[in-house]
Amino acid sequence: MLAGCTPWPPEFADRYRAAGYWTGRTLGALLRDAARRHPDRTAVVGAGERWTYAELDARADRLATGLVRRGIGPGDRVVVQLPNRPEVFEVVFALFRAGALPVYALPAHRRAEVGYLCDFTGARALVTADTDAGFDFRGLAAEVRAAVPGLRDVLVAGDTGGRPGLTALADVRAEAADPAALADPDPADVAFLQLSGGTTGLPKLIPRTHDDYLYSVRASAEICGLTPDTVYLGALPVVHNFPMSSPGFLGVLHAGGTVVLAPDPTPATCLALIEAERVTHTAVVPPVALLWLDAVEKGAQAGRDLSSLRVLQVGGAKFAPEAARRVRPVLGCALQQVFGMAEGLVNYTRPEDDEETTVHTQGRPISPDDEIRVVGPDGAEVADGEAGELLTRGPYTIRGYYRAPEHNAAAFTPDGFYRTGDIVRRTPTGHLVVEGRAKDQINRGGEKVAPDEVEDHILAHPAVHDAAVVAVPDPYLGERACAYVIPRGTAPGRAELLRFLRGRGLAAYKIPDRVEFVDAFPATGIGKVSRRELRAAIAAETARAAGAAPDGAPPPGP
Repeated sequence: MLAGCTPWPPEFADRYRAAGYWTGRTLGALLRDAARRHPDRTAVVGAGERWTYAELDARADRLATGLVRRGIGPGDRVVVQLPNRPEVFEVVFALFRAGALPVYALPAHRRAEVGYLCDFTGARALVTADTDAGFDFRGLAAEVRAAVPGLRDVLVAGDTGGRPGLTALADVRAEAADPAALADPDPADVAFLQLSGGTTGLPKLIPRTHDDYLYSVRASAEICGLTPDTVYLGALPVVHNFPMSSPGFLGVLHAGGTVVLAPDPTPATCLALIEAERVTHTAVVPPVALLWLDAVEKGAQAGRDLSSLRVLQVGGAKFAPEAARRVRPVLGCALQQVFGMAEGLVNYTRPEDDEETTVHTQGRPISPDDEIRVVGPDGAEVADGEAGELLTRGPYTIRGYYRAPEHNAAAFTPDGFYRTGDIVRRTPTGHLVVEGRAKDQINRGGEKVAPDEVEDHILAHPAVHDAAVVAVPDPYLGERACAYVIPRGTAPGRAELLRFLRGRGLAAYKIPDRVEFVDAFPATGIGKVSRRELRAAIAAETARAAGAAPDGAPPPGP
């Protein structure tokens, strides 16, 4: 096990192997097995390229051989920052076969994040792109290399632009693969380091093993009904956990299907690809789903033939029921809700679930050995139907973050349960309903307000496209609620919106104290709403307003 990582206790590891969850296979072997079964099928489409399984397998072997000859081998950490291009698959499978560990950076990351990842992990190399969507990744890589002395190599997929110290990835590939030179990693060891989904500070790093991650991939592919006929659209950055493994591109390659890579998640780009490539499955976050629904419903993309699309997965954040009900009538496909975390636990609604379960819950766990606790503030388990913090452990949920002993002491219980920070309710069927994050809950004078509940009511207004409710510091109540609203066309106006909410029977203390109409929300690297930025913006504005008020006067009203 990589130094700085927490292994599963031996008795748990033995149990998971005996149950058949951990099979002793590696991620590099996943592609090898698929290429043997489906050599001539198309594996990946993107950036004007179409590679068969045999071609992708051969490219990964040649690159792995070249990396080993360059001195990149077992245990080396390699930061990978690539947009949605076929090279991302070539690179990650080459690293698996060389025994090196990918450390995944999102395309949206910049010098602070990429430099941190390279420095903190002691990365041997950085693999990046030349340019994408107008951004010069080569310049970013040069800055990072100058700031991180231990970073020995920068490998660019594409044109290096003549920058010194940057090596074109094409120059590293060997003319012929040398399987004897490649590593045979221990399936129980760490395969890669994934970023946490945390919203405070720099992200923690999550060590995933070949054994645990492959179990999640295989089980997800089975639950989602993937076959060799599956055509999956990678609309989100595919180095993120959700489009990588839930079931993501790894699940599709395991099943022998085809992955189509979208350069961006916009409706114009993705709906055109769904039509042209006859996409059957795709995965998005709620803000992207809303954009697609509006684009079809309003007519901008209404002429698209989306008849091939069977399943739209929505995850990464709670999908409001009012929006969830629109998927089948507007897009003509089934909705599958996905609630998971890069630390492990993944929940899916199932094809056999009724509409109310699919619309109102975020699914149930993958594994019979996913252990779930829903606990109150005192740490005691609450009854089904009551809200509490979700704790979990199981065959694919980590036991600790990489090199973070102090954080691990707070994030994990002494008996190995991961404290997710998610507030959920569990139904009698074992499905989970996400109420929000513990830190997102608003304490308004002792009354607890769940932002997700209020957002769902706001979304029911026909002139609202999206909504996000966050806490505003208040010297009298502790916190008040501010609703940021993106209108659909003409904004309804604050008074009209509040009348609408009262008319829906919402308790008075849940009615937002403040309403801000905006054109867009700040987003995280994967496209989720950045509540942290919204909270920071409204807190700063409130502080300025309070500073301008006379001594003893209350802050301005909403």
